[in-house]
Amino acid sequence: MKSLAGIMVEYTLEVTTGSMLHAGTFHNLYVTLIGSERQSERTQLTSFGLDDKTGKVGTYAVTTLFSLGCLLLLKLEKDPFHDSPEKDWFCSTIVVRTPEEDDIFFPCHSWLSRGDSVLLRGGRATKAFEDLHPRLVSQRKKELVQQKLMYKWYLYAEGMSYILNINDPKTVPAEIRFSFSKAFEFRYKGEETSAELKLKGLTGSTEHFESFEAMKAVSWFNNSPVSEYVAEHWKDDDFFGYQFLNGNNPFMIQRCSKLPTNFPVTEEMVKPFLANGSSLTAEMMKGNIFIVDYKMMEDLPTRVINGKPVAMTAALCLLYLNPEEKLLPIAIQLGQQPSEDTPIFLPTDLEADWLLAKIFVRNADALYAIIRSHFQKIHLLAEVFAMATLRNLPMSHPLYKLLMPHHRHTLHVNILARTLLLGPGRFLANTSLGVDGVTELLRRGFSKTTYTSLCLPESIAARGLESIPNYYYKDDALSLWSIINSFIKAMVAYYYPSDREVSADYELQEWINEIFYYGFLGNDDSGIPSSFQKVEELIKFVTMVVFTSSAQHAAVSGGQFHFYGWIPNGPLVLHQDPPTTKGQSSMEAILKYLPKKSFAGFSTSTLWRLSRKYSDFVPLGTYPEQRFDEPAALQMIKDFQAELSSISVAITKRNSELELPFNYLNPKVIENSVTI
Repeated sequence: MKSLAGIMVEYTLEVTTGSMLHAGTFHNLYVTLIGSERQSERTQLTSFGLDDKTGKVGTYAVTTLFSLGCLLLLKLEKDPFHDSPEKDWFCSTIVVRTPEEDDIFFPCHSWLSRGDSVLLRGGRATKAFEDLHPRLVSQRKKELVQQKLMYKWYLYAEGMSYILNINDPKTVPAEIRFSFSKAFEFRYKGEETSAELKLKGLTGSTEHFESFEAMKAVSWFNNSPVSEYVAEHWKDDDFFGYQFLNGNNPFMIQRCSKLPTNFPVTEEMVKPFLANGSSLTAEMMKGNIFIVDYKMMEDLPTRVINGKPVAMTAALCLLYLNPEEKLLPIAIQLGQQPSEDTPIFLPTDLEADWLLAKIFVRNADALYAIIRSHFQKIHLLAEVFAMATLRNLPMSHPLYKLLMPHHRHTLHVNILARTLLLGPGRFLANTSLGVDGVTELLRRGFSKTTYTSLCLPESIAARGLESIPNYYYKDDALSLWSIINSFIKAMVAYYYPSDREVSADYELQEWINEIFYYGFLGNDDSGIPSSFQKVEELIKFVTMVVFTSSAQHAAVSGGQFHFYGWIPNGPLVLHQDPPTTKGQSSMEAILKYLPKKSFAGFSTSTLWRLSRKYSDFVPLGTYPEQRFDEPAALQMIKDFQAELSSISVAITKRNSELELPFNYLNPKVIENSVTI
């Protein structure tokens, strides 16, 4: 194309609209290309309806009189004056073909509303000290200033980690909110379950269930082979023990080499349950005795019903790995202080006594799992990781590109959790603990959270569980940790070839510094680093972040309905005090301990919504939003996916031979981030 000045220079743009629902727009779009020598004129890319289709790829041209030099930035704008109904547009990526026939990739992955603009950085991922052009340096700093203004820290409660300062789900910024399909499904399923509760006559009912059989009416939401197995086997001692290894809370059990002084189990008490001729001391020496201790729950404030505090027991449970490799409970104490009123229950007690003792343990375990293991150690920590990434790492930073897929929807779902689950009258407030008890357990859990407890191999070793059989959570989780670690190691080593580059990256240092101070309140005893000096330190920490936000969340989230949908197996409130003497219980009396119909229906439906898979599910290792442009990085992602596929095949094969399959850590069902 010729002009008076000579030959016009043409840049060809390939613009991709997102593939999600309502991603297209009727509005006009404008682009300005910014080079090292000059910038183009503001150029209109669209006419009416040109980009109104989801997933559309449009090709456009920007012409200039002269070459712009090295292409640095691309400014994308959405028409502020268009008179059509307001509609956001999601831009996935833009690829610019320069006159020199170079293809420059600009990841966007952002929603633009009327009048919005975004300045995109092209080319490979870069660290701050690698930017030499003043325009790039300036833009990098401005981007982080804007992010810090949008995402501000807020203290959730004294003695706890900070959170995002947004408490209204309606004001969540576009880039972190649920997709349209996810928001619709979440709302629809809530309405659907509410209607079913009314239909079943459970809404508002203050009655206890007449029988255990009658409780099956509550579990209609999502029957599965696992939930049916739980309903059939919940009384069995071997299934009770199995759940400490492969249930919703496989983090409490530890090997016991010496009994706590406040758990006075004698040789005579447990000898009938051990191998012939053996003793408790001998079995401890062999490594066959295990313990679960809920000391953290001692003296928690509990909900008050009819003027009386609800019972909450900080139980102790001793377990034995027998010669058939079954993990069986052999002694339970429903409290931390032994006394005549706190007897030690044994499998030889009356059936109802022993069952009731196990129910109190399951009550403590379910509350601990939901509040401490799930919400505090995963949701709240994942929020800290996401906040630090958004505030301190620009879009061009390699760690931003690596981590953002593992932060998807995390902030939005946490805002919803605080709004729908934690407030007065909400789900968790109606459990045994109530609002004050939940907050105190979160605070205690936070104070005990250490780097070691978050790094799986170290956690397993610290609890002495390296060789316990049938611990499928451990086997699968260690395999996933190794695969994730190999992927992170390859990625980090590619972008940080030396320790010097790690220590010199001030954006990276700010990232970990904010995690240390806002996530762990600057507590050196936690073991969380406040800075990175070595490549290996960065690899380990990022591995933990990705593992926590994906695999670890799947382990505690996926089975909530399966294990707690059958009310007696994970009751979230018990209406009577624990027994102080033996021989007084009966199967009929146990029904009076268990949740009433209204709360049973409410809790079961809530756990179903929190356990199900939504249509915008993104499996671990799947990155539908391309952020990296370097062939080496893209190949590493493919290698990661291949490793995950391999372990998925192995888990499927293993599960085919099990009476009760453990599938929660199959990569196919692990979501890339905390989204629900």
